[in-house]
Amino acid sequence: MTTTTAAPAATASFFARNRALMLIGLGLILAVGIALASRNAYSVTPMDPGNAQPDGTRAVAQVLEDEGVDVTTVRSADDLEDVAVGSDTTVVVVLPELLSAATAQRLDDHTGGAGHIVVVGAGIGATELFGVPDPPSTEQLRDGYAAGCVDPMFDGLTLEVDSALVYAGGDCFPGELGSVVLRPTDQLMLFGADQALTNDQVLRADNAAIALRLLGQDERVVWYVPSYLDVSAGEGVSLRSELPRWVFPGLWLVALVMVTVIVWRARRLGALASEPLPVVVRAVETTRSLGRLYRRAGDRTHAAASLRRSARAKCAERLRLGSRIDAATLVREVARRTGRPVDEIARLLDPRPGDPGPGSDKDLIMLAQELAALDREVRST
Repeated sequence: MTTTTAAPAATASFFARNRALMLIGLGLILAVGIALASRNAYSVTPMDPGNAQPDGTRAVAQVLEDEGVDVTTVRSADDLEDVAVGSDTTVVVVLPELLSAATAQRLDDHTGGAGHIVVVGAGIGATELFGVPDPPSTEQLRDGYAAGCVDPMFDGLTLEVDSALVYAGGDCFPGELGSVVLRPTDQLMLFGADQALTNDQVLRADNAAIALRLLGQDERVVWYVPSYLDVSAGEGVSLRSELPRWVFPGLWLVALVMVTVIVWRARRLGALASEPLPVVVRAVETTRSLGRLYRRAGDRTHAAASLRRSARAKCAERLRLGSRIDAATLVREVARRTGRPVDEIARLLDPRPGDPGPGSDKDLIMLAQELAALDREVRST
């Protein structure tokens, strides 16, 4: 007689043994699903409407929606092409430094019928993609910039951020080197103060009003956040594209000048002389050599200072006063131990700055002998 209960029992025991692993796997699948479902709602990318951090722009996007403006966020060039753009739409482009030439062309082709295009924070390299040949400059805003233009969109408002890009020939919010707002065409506007839209600076001065007037011109806003994934292979923004055109010719010129100077100053010194190492030099030879150098130089003051410095170090060591003791204290202690007057010890070990040094070799020899006698005397104490 046979039975068929072994298979269900084995299956039940398998689930019982691996229940913890299965629960962990189910939890991971659920977490990944929630993350994928909410990735468009929450972001950590700067200038992203889904970013609630200080460098995000969620506050501006929510206020626009509260005012009745439909805000659509797209985070890739493909998603942008899937969104209809008409004359009632303002296309906002942030992080333009992530755009390549091909991506900028796709953006221009798709948004040709838009009511307005606002490019926020277009720096060096990005301005050329929008037909502006002159690169912008960065300025530190101290007390804010007044609008300084007759444009009703910004009339009477004050912009205040930590720093902003200014464009030569701009329209509003003028600085020392240009203006924050530049209108190359009636449709396109470059806005250099991207910090004015962020969550942490939108409430400074009139930044909130500027952001609402800038982005709320139409019924719809398509907020385009470019991605590195939009750049095709071999076509990304490189260091060469970010630097001015004169940099690389200048580097070649500097290299050529350096090579010329090296060749000009080069000298043939002959074959190198080999010598076994280490070379042992006796102390007496070093002392005599230094003496000859001092004698040839005729610098008796320097030689006397060296003798006194050595004598002070020996006295401090013999009296166990430490190597960091000051000269005045050492003089008093040596005078106390030897019984000599303080002035006499000071003349030998620490003369005043105005005292003349040895006037001749004979005076220098006498000083050395007196210091040697003092050392013997201190040693005997």
